[in-house]
Amino acid sequence: MHYIPIISTIVSFIFAFSVFNRYRHRKGTHLLYWGIGLVLYGLGTLSEVILAFAFNPAVLKLWYLCGAMLTAAWLGQGTVFLLVRKPGVARALAVALIIVSLAALTLVMLAPVTDAAAAYDTARPASEQYKDILERSGLMILLTILLNIYGTITLVGGAIYSAYLFWRKRVLLNRVIGNILIAAGALMPATAGSFVKAGLVDWLYISELLGVILMYVGFLQATAPQPAENTASAPVSG
Repeated sequence: MHYIPIISTIVSFIFAFSVFNRYRHRKGTHLLYWGIGLVLYGLGTLSEVILAFAFNPAVLKLWYLCGAMLTAAWLGQGTVFLLVRKPGVARALAVALIIVSLAALTLVMLAPVTDAAAAYDTARPASEQYKDILERSGLMILLTILLNIYGTITLVGGAIYSAYLFWRKRVLLNRVIGNILIAAGALMPATAGSFVKAGLVDWLYISELLGVILMYVGFLQATAPQPAENTASAPVSG
């Protein structure tokens, strides 16, 4: 199981490269935020790889910051830039996200590491042990919840909404399928917390891998070139 995060990390950074490359050619602020979100995703899984071999408090904090707090929100913010047409709304939300992200970074950096760190077991996932090691304040927990709610609603909800729009117009079937896959992929890591609480801690690794693969395949589907006659106007695009 500990080798699964290695694959997740590789896929995440390849995916991020694809998105940044598309941003370089096509621009679009949504692509920039998606790319940043995927880098955060990759840093989270990379932290799991490192923690599987040796404990480091800074790496554990990086894992929590990227994996538990920021990834979903930054990916979701990309979708906000793609879908929200009212002037200033997406930028205002982005400013708020940056401020909250900086607050989250400060809180995580200042969070004390308990004596339980000495008993960290590399054979067990970090998700099973971090609560005993990382002393989280009430504000830190609150921001974790709020960031994940915001990210899940915007990313999953935005993908489903986009799929519905293209389905309703009966155009660009590839984007219908792509957005459904993106929504399914985004939901995978979101379900991991419930499985961890149920004692199925290895599911986190599996869900992260399946999630990034589904999102990547969905992105490729949604951005695949289509014949000119099939590219009828629609309010969203990859």
